[in-house]
This record gives sequence, C-alpha cells and structure tokens, in this order.
Amino acid sequence: MADTHSNYVDGEWIEADTGETFEVRNPADTNEVVAHYQGSGPEDAERAIEAAAEAQSEWADTPGPERGRVLTRTAEELEARKEEFTELLIREEGKARGEAAGEVGRAIDIFRYYAAKARDRGGDVKASSSQDTTLYTVDEPVGVVSLVTPWNYPIAIPAWKLAPALATGNTAVLKPASLAPGPARALVEALDEAGVPDGVVNFVTGSGSDVGDPLTTHDAVDAVSFTGSAHVGEQVYEDATAAGKRAQTEMGGKNPTVVTANADVDEAVEIVGGGAFGVTGQACTACSRAIVHESVYDEFVEGIVEYAEGIEVGPGLEGGDMGPQVSEDELETTLDYIEVAEDEGATLAAGGERAADGSLGDGYFVEPTVFTEVEHDMRIAQEEVFGPVLSVIRVDDFEEGVEVANGVQYGLSASVVTRDLGEANRFVDEVEAGMAKVNEKTTGVELHTPFGGFKRSSSETWREQGDAGLDFYTISKTVYMNY
Repeated sequence: MADTHSNYVDGEWIEADTGETFEVRNPADTNEVVAHYQGSGPEDAERAIEAAAEAQSEWADTPGPERGRVLTRTAEELEARKEEFTELLIREEGKARGEAAGEVGRAIDIFRYYAAKARDRGGDVKASSSQDTTLYTVDEPVGVVSLVTPWNYPIAIPAWKLAPALATGNTAVLKPASLAPGPARALVEALDEAGVPDGVVNFVTGSGSDVGDPLTTHDAVDAVSFTGSAHVGEQVYEDATAAGKRAQTEMGGKNPTVVTANADVDEAVEIVGGGAFGVTGQACTACSRAIVHESVYDEFVEGIVEYAEGIEVGPGLEGGDMGPQVSEDELETTLDYIEVAEDEGATLAAGGERAADGSLGDGYFVEPTVFTEVEHDMRIAQEEVFGPVLSVIRVDDFEEGVEVANGVQYGLSASVVTRDLGEANRFVDEVEAGMAKVNEKTTGVELHTPFGGFKRSSSETWREQGDAGLDFYTISKTVYMNY
C-alpha cells in the first residue's frame, strides 16, 4: 500500500482541508503507485502563506551565519539519505540512475553553496562626498516568497529557489508540480530535520488551478518565482505583477547546437547526443536543433543516428540509459510532434516510435528520435517538444547557422562546435541566448553562475543561481550615517 504524504505548514505535517488526495505512478511501470499526496485548495495555500508571514520577521532577524548553519545541516541530511532520495526521484520522475543521483548531488551542493553565502551577504560600503559621513547599503529580505517548481528537476530546482531565499532571510511556500512532488517533499523533510524554524518553509501540493491564485496574488506574498512552461509562466507573471509582486519566471527553450565546417564531427555527435537525449530530452536546456554545415552534414547525420540507436531505453532502477517520459500526456505530445514532422516532410532517420517491447509497454517510453532534412520553418524546428527528438537542419555557412539559431521565439541555451576561435567569439557575440557555450552541450550549468534566458525563455528580470540568485530575494536599503 502506497503511503499518503501530508502538506508541511507552520512546522507540522497536516492534511489538506479539502480531504482530497491524488496518486503518483511510476512512469517506467504505471502499475506501481509510488505515493499519494494532498489535493490542496485555496484555503490550504492561504494557511501556508499566513504561516510564512508570521515567521518572516524573526527569520529575517536571525543572523546570517545561523541561517547558514540550518542550510548546512540540510545538506548533511540530504547527503545521509542520498540513495533513498535518488531512488524516489527515479520512481516518480523516471530519470536514469546516474542522472537522478547527479540531481540529488546538485541539491546538496546548492545548499552548501548558499550556506556559505549566508555568512557574507550584507551590503556594500561606498565613499561619501560629505565629511563625517559613512555611506553604505544593507541587503534586506523581500519577505514572503512563493516558489512554483516543475517536475523535470524535482529536487534541484526547488533547491536553487529555496536555498537563496532562506539564506537571505525570506520565508517561503513551495508548490511542486503534481507529477513528481516527492523529491521536493524530501527536501522539506531534510529542512525540518535540520531544525528550520516553524513557518519558515511551507510545502503545499495540489493542482496549480486550485492553489495558484493565492500563491501569486495574496496580500502577504511579496515575490513569486516560477519555473515551467511559457504559457503558464506568462500568466503567472501577468497575475503576480498586476498584484504588485516581484516576479521571476524561467520557461521554455528551443536550444540549438551549431556545427561548423571545421568542427570535430565525432565530438559534435557526442555533444549533440548528450544534449538531445540526456534526461529523455525533458530539460528546458535540451538540444532540440542541430544546425549543421553542409560540408559535414552527411557525416554528422551518420554519427548521430548511430548514437541514438545505441541508447538503451529502460527503467532507471534497472540500469537503462534513457528513462521514460514522465506522463502519458508528455508521451502523446512527443508522438504527436513526430507525426507532425513526418507530415511536414522531414525525414525520420532514427526512432520515432513508442518503445513498448516486453515490460517497456507498462511505461511511457519513446525511442530516441532523429529527423533530418528539417526546414527551419517547420513546427518541429520552431516549437518546444520536451522529449528525445532532435531536428537536424542543413545550412550553407556560419552566418546562416547563427541566423537559424536565433530564428525562434526562445533563447535559453545555445552552443557551437568549432575549432575556429573567431567563429567561437562571433557566436558568443551574436547568439540570442542567456547561455552561450563553445564545444559543450546545451545542458548542464554551474551552480555559481547566473541561469536564465532571453525572449520567451524568461521574464528577463532576475537570474537564478550564483550571486545573481540572491538578488531576486533581497532589496537594498541605502544608509547615510552622519557622525
């Protein structure tokens, strides 16, 4: 019998007022119910927000080093239960074991990083133009923050929102995506074990349509941080800012890798393959488009097809290289895009089917898929698929490659594979993306550097991660001290 998990509000694990729950099934084996979670309503969200508001002043007054010690103890709790949380992530979200373990490790590192930052974040001293005057700034917490997180990185993204928020003295309400809420719950459980004061962190599960409005418009909420689809994120941003909230949204991507005429083609295949098919293509930074110079196009296609066909599709708990899609809806969306691409005239070079042999039929598996002879204006080359589907686009020269790379509504991550330093620098200068990479895959980011996109990939307000990740959660006060 699967466990039923509670919300976490004001330091207590409690059931939702609605009395309703929902189930989460293993996407690799839909016969397995992993757990049940609370189907919360607006009243549950409001209770969590009010608890956060009540706790905020005392947490803000807690010295930074002490807040940092709570974050350090949280990292230690996560480390001690890393294998347990890795398996939970695999069972709820479907990642391959190495990917899931790496994500839990990232959450641990994030809490350690911001634990150290809590010690030295305070403000700056400036030179005054007046005599007998000290001029300095003080960084103060924004207040109560609502954090809405997606299913595809179900512990890392909650960590990179929660840790800087708590380090800077804010209190928080966390609402994870309903497809995989367990890893976020595990993170809150670790914070509870680490001694976070009552009300500082609150956790509510349920549908965004049921709890989203209070999280974005309640009078006690000061800021909203959202990661998810562009369609939902744009509505969240509109609602939050209309209600006078500070808002930060990170959304979709249609990320390119440009392969130039002088690229090492074998290296390009590894870079594109890892970016396109890692985490089942379910990453906002996944490589969706390989934009390849005509002189190396055929060689690249041969290599990437071999790469895709060499991936072992299967459950993460059984050692598969690539796990399932997270849900039936995500699987059907991917299969629909594959059909659209074929109808538009793209050539299916690898994959393209649901993987259903043997026990795979009980999960949401799809074959790694490669389309060639893709035209830049096809839907498969313009719209986010969020599955292991790669479009290979032929271009005549470097200039056309950059033009095609920029010719979409998103701008999150982009990479180039080249042995020409001039091309590398031109790409960095000209590409319209929040992250520009040279001879690296589009996925994978350092936790101490800013993360965010251009165009529809982001609200283009505040960045996440690193020192930039602290800025969203603080407001500066300037002090003139005439002595």
